[in-house]
Amino acid sequence: MNGKLYLVATPIGNLEDITIRAIKILKQVDIIAAEDTRRTLQLLNHLEISKPLISYHRHNEEIKSKDLINLLLEGKNIALVSDAGTPIISDPGEEIVKIAIENNIKIISIPGACALITALISTGIDSKEFTFMGFLPLNKKLRKEKLQEIEKSTKTIILYEAPHKIKNTLEDLSNLTEERKIVLARELTKIHEEFITGTAKELVEKINTPKGEFVIIIQANKENKLQDDKELLNNLSIEEHFEYYKNKGLEKKEIIKQIAKDRNVTKNEIYIKLLDKT
Repeated sequence: MNGKLYLVATPIGNLEDITIRAIKILKQVDIIAAEDTRRTLQLLNHLEISKPLISYHRHNEEIKSKDLINLLLEGKNIALVSDAGTPIISDPGEEIVKIAIENNIKIISIPGACALITALISTGIDSKEFTFMGFLPLNKKLRKEKLQEIEKSTKTIILYEAPHKIKNTLEDLSNLTEERKIVLARELTKIHEEFITGTAKELVEKINTPKGEFVIIIQANKENKLQDDKELLNNLSIEEHFEYYKNKGLEKKEIIKQIAKDRNVTKNEIYIKLLDKT
C-alpha cells in the first residue's frame, strides 16, 4: 500500500504559529523532506520531535522527487516542509506533487502560516481580488513584462523580495506605479515585525539597512479599475444598470444621474429610456 505525502505548513517566524495537526503529522510520518534541514531541525528540536530528514530544495528537486516517490510507493509516509510557511508557495514541491498524482499517491495538505496572507490582511489594501506573483524574474525582458503587468493591474499585487534586492525592486516599481500605495511587510510574526507604507519612491528613502524577507503589497491601478467597472456597467441593460445602483441604496434621482454619467449621456435620455421600459 502506498504511503501518503503530507504538505505541512510551518511557522514563518514565531515558533508558536504551528497547528496541533501539523505537530501530530510531523510526529507520525516516517520521513521529513525539508528545504533546509538545518532550519527544520531547529523547529523539530523545539517541538521535541526526532525524525529522519532528507534535503529537498530547488537544486535537487528533480532527482529527490524520484527518490521520495519510490519511498512513498514502498509505503513510507512523508511530510514535505519548506524553510517557513506553506510549501510550494514560491518554494520547492510542485515536482513531487505532480509525480505523486501520476502514481495515485494520496496528497494531504496541512494548512497553516503563509506570509502573503499574513501580510495582506494587515495592510488595509483591498483584499477582495489579488494576484500573487512571488519573486520578480531576474531576466530583464521577463522582469519588464511583469512590471508592465503590475502597472496595468486592477487587482492588488503581492510580491516577495529578499532584503539585498528590495531597493532595486522598489526603484523599478517607482518608474511604473506613480502614486499608488505600497506596503512593505518584514519580519512577520517576529519581535521586529514591521509594516512600512508609502509610494515606491518614498519607500526607497525609508529603507536604509533592510533586514528580513519582505512581502510587498501594491495597491491596484484605480484608474484602470474605474474604467473596467464603467465598461462592465455599460454592458448591462438600462434596467440592470438601474437595479445595480438601487441595490446600493441610491434614490431614483441619484440613480438616473449616475447612469447618465456612466454612459456619458443626458439625464433626460436615461429618464425617457426607463419610462419606455415601464
